[in-house]
Amino acid sequence: MNGILPLWKEKGFTSHDCVSKARGILKTKKIGHTGTLDPEVEGVLPLCIGMATKIVPFLTDTKKVYEAVVTLGAATETEDQTGETIQQMPVDPIPEIQEIDNVLAQFRGGITQVPPMYSAVKVDGKRLYQYAREGIEVERPKRTVTIFELERLNDIKKDGDMFSFPIRVSCSKGTYIRTLCVDIGKTLGFPAHMSSLERLETGGIKKEECFTFDEIQKRADCGQAEELILPLGRGLNHFQEFPIEESQRFAIEHGQVLKKPKDFGTEPVVVTCGGQALALYQQHPEKHDKIKPIRVF
Repeated sequence: MNGILPLWKEKGFTSHDCVSKARGILKTKKIGHTGTLDPEVEGVLPLCIGMATKIVPFLTDTKKVYEAVVTLGAATETEDQTGETIQQMPVDPIPEIQEIDNVLAQFRGGITQVPPMYSAVKVDGKRLYQYAREGIEVERPKRTVTIFELERLNDIKKDGDMFSFPIRVSCSKGTYIRTLCVDIGKTLGFPAHMSSLERLETGGIKKEECFTFDEIQKRADCGQAEELILPLGRGLNHFQEFPIEESQRFAIEHGQVLKKPKDFGTEPVVVTCGGQALALYQQHPEKHDKIKPIRVF
């Protein structure tokens, strides 16, 4: 079994739990996930199976789309709804819609984030959440991420002293949506946290294509689980396609260094034959007139 299982991760599972459960259902050990989702988050979590595990780093490093809810009036230690409240302030006056939209515009493009203390980022060989659980505050490394799209959705709510609004975010790998929500709140002048999150898309694989574990189990019980598996090439759609003739297949499948085509750019390309992804090739680092494989499938 080789390809991508488009899983809809439900609340209560860690990404590692999902890999373990999929191994049991599909009766195969060679499975890897493509980007961590917290247990309280639902969303698209493609699982790479068999030969497709070779593309895990390339599918992980892709654009993601989320829907989240920014809640003003309270900050939490984890920056989401699961943490203890560490600051409160009544939302008064309530921000005008135009003010919110103007603030969101400031976060489009390249931005700098400081990862939350409750995160898996490592500092001196130790994960930040381990320091946080010990009550130790450490300096966190800043990171630059890209927000491709950021828009406010319509379901705005006032709940007592708090005020919330949903957003849709398209962003690069490594973006902390929790931190984005907190920073949006700070810019509006209020403590804030992320009160819900769903991942709707990763690497071009969308929510509508995904299956829950119950649906996967039912198909597996009928011997039809393989029908849910997407071809390996679906995880490489963000690369330029470089089609070849059948006569060139042997050279590609055996990872040969090839002469660089005239129209070959600087970015890696996925080499295909008859629509099938065979390999990822890139510029040879030493021989400028050659290209070499990164992965052969």
